[in-house]
Amino acid sequence: MTPVPWDEARAAAYRAGAAAARPAAEVPLAEADGLTLAAPLVTLTDLPAFPTSSIDGWAVRGPAPWRVVGRVLAGDTAPPLPDDGTCVEIATGAMVPAGTEHIVRVEESTLDNGLVTGQPRPNPEWRVPGEEAARGEELLPSGAPVTPGAIGLAASCGYDTVSVRPAPRAAVLVFGDELLTSGPPDAGRIRDALGPQIPSWLRRLGAAVDMSVGPVKDTLDAHVDAIRAALDSGADVVCTTGGTMHGPVDHLHPALAELGATYVVNTVAVRPGFPMLLAALPGGKFLAGLPGNPQSAIVALTSLVAPLLAGLQGRPLPALPTVTLGAPIRGRGSYTHLALVRMDGGLAYPVSHVGSSMLRGLAQSVGFAVVAPDTDGEKGATVPLVPLPMLDGERS
Repeated sequence: MTPVPWDEARAAAYRAGAAAARPAAEVPLAEADGLTLAAPLVTLTDLPAFPTSSIDGWAVRGPAPWRVVGRVLAGDTAPPLPDDGTCVEIATGAMVPAGTEHIVRVEESTLDNGLVTGQPRPNPEWRVPGEEAARGEELLPSGAPVTPGAIGLAASCGYDTVSVRPAPRAAVLVFGDELLTSGPPDAGRIRDALGPQIPSWLRRLGAAVDMSVGPVKDTLDAHVDAIRAALDSGADVVCTTGGTMHGPVDHLHPALAELGATYVVNTVAVRPGFPMLLAALPGGKFLAGLPGNPQSAIVALTSLVAPLLAGLQGRPLPALPTVTLGAPIRGRGSYTHLALVRMDGGLAYPVSHVGSSMLRGLAQSVGFAVVAPDTDGEKGATVPLVPLPMLDGERS
């Protein structure tokens, strides 16, 4: 089977997810963090909705001195100033009374026997309606992630709920009789390094991980049973590790055939990680087959699972940032090379210990520099970067 070019595989995974994007749901603001807007966020009113004082001081009408006729605090409805020569004490955030010509700062004024004197500044000291946004203006597009800032913005507009795409639900199945789940490697068996980390990567990509099982025995029946159990648990995406080739204990392809799956992508022209796959299962579900070698599995995760989840959440396919190489990176012939890099002084440098079975380089990296087929990454070249999914503050 001819491997799919890497950029085409990434696009195909995204299209598959976008075509199966989860139905929108209306949720309270407090429950929306990390989800995705299913409709544009538009203002329900002008922001601010009424003229609002920017300072503590005196709202005045006409020339000084001004007779104090009241006080306006935040939350009050301000009556108009009745005549020239009158003023009201006003607090920051309070509604500016009709008829106000200036607001005099409290620290630049004098109150004596009920009369205020002071020198207004030339520019208005209040916010006007619509200064931040006009009623009906789009503030955030559909597909934008809901951040704490977005929640605060929605609240300021008057929203109690927002329309969002629910987080896709994911399950992780680790295949391999050779794997240990505790203790050091010994007697021909190795420690499972994917089961503990894949759920965390998936959560960083916006998925809710409900199930992580392994090791699953290296038999066809065990593979089929485990995948069915994951689907029955409600998973939208099942991520498996290992078994993506056609060796004597690689049962994933026969299991997919038994389950009635169709391939979205089956092997990708990328190194490391080319024996990756993405299959569509009946009922609008997906299975992502990640290779068993740890670094290859993360290449597959960022190449296929990340765009699939973006599509399922109704988000745009993430545009890849670019980096400038601080050292050369050799290409991999007709395959795209995804090379782990670290950042230093604004430049991207390849890291060591990057064999497909190694994780030391991965733990030191910010992502994969993309070296196109039939090219080398020359020092000083600008290339795309596939970022590792990280939380705020984790990037170096």
